[in-house]
Amino acid sequence: MLTSLRPAYLCLLTWCLLSGLTQSGRAADGMLYPLAVAVTADDTIYVADRELPGIWKFSEGKWSIYFQGSKKFRTPLNAVRCLAIDHQGKLLAGDSSTREIYRFDESAQPQPLTKGGVGIPMSLAVAKDGTIYAGDIEIQRIVKISAEGGTPNIIAEVTAPRGMTIDDEGRLWIVSHGKDAVIRLSSDGMQREVITEGRPFQFQHHIVLGKEGEGYVADGYAKTIWKVKQGEKPEPFFAGEPLKNPVGLAWWKGNLLIVDPHTKSVYQRTAEGKLEPVVGDAPAQ
Repeated sequence: MLTSLRPAYLCLLTWCLLSGLTQSGRAADGMLYPLAVAVTADDTIYVADRELPGIWKFSEGKWSIYFQGSKKFRTPLNAVRCLAIDHQGKLLAGDSSTREIYRFDESAQPQPLTKGGVGIPMSLAVAKDGTIYAGDIEIQRIVKISAEGGTPNIIAEVTAPRGMTIDDEGRLWIVSHGKDAVIRLSSDGMQREVITEGRPFQFQHHIVLGKEGEGYVADGYAKTIWKVKQGEKPEPFFAGEPLKNPVGLAWWKGNLLIVDPHTKSVYQRTAEGKLEPVVGDAPAQ
């Protein structure tokens, strides 16, 4: 049957099969291993894809590749692991292959900020004044970097830091694989509070904060998003299918975005409690 098809149609069919695209236009149709997500004030979504390697962008109902990295190790964003939006609305990305944190310029090109001064940045958070915080899982420390970039300064020791966010008071909420699952640090690292005591999660990743100051933690092995409050037992916010390994979290138009590398998808939890994929025109290749 295929031999009767015209060459142009065969080329199109081959391209669709290789790229994994379907007519649904779902984000998952082009993503390989999405890990982290960040959202700008104008609701533009950026998703870090570890196996692309690079970053996807969702804007005006369309998915596109924002930055295409190289498969060659020690090249920018070869191993992108975390994203954040800075105080000027610019995208930041942490990359373990070059041991660097990048800020993207107006031409969508990554500019290094620390001259290779970090190890394995697993999470990023930005204060109102532009100060950048990174959770470095290699040295098991939280480091601080000026808005303009420069040498990172250690502010605290945290066992296996993974997810991190910052609240309105400038305090860092950090997901740890240490003795306590969620801790809160002052901006100088001098004051430490336990939010979630012990290790109630199976394999926790990123964290975001809600409007009332509560935290939401992605637990990959449990296939669950947990709601956490200080001194209280974590409660399931969403659990089960279609989630297989939820990792990245962010807020988008009032809904919680959930990135799952095993389903290669970006979901949104609606106000009705349903999980739906973020859909749009098919990703540009």
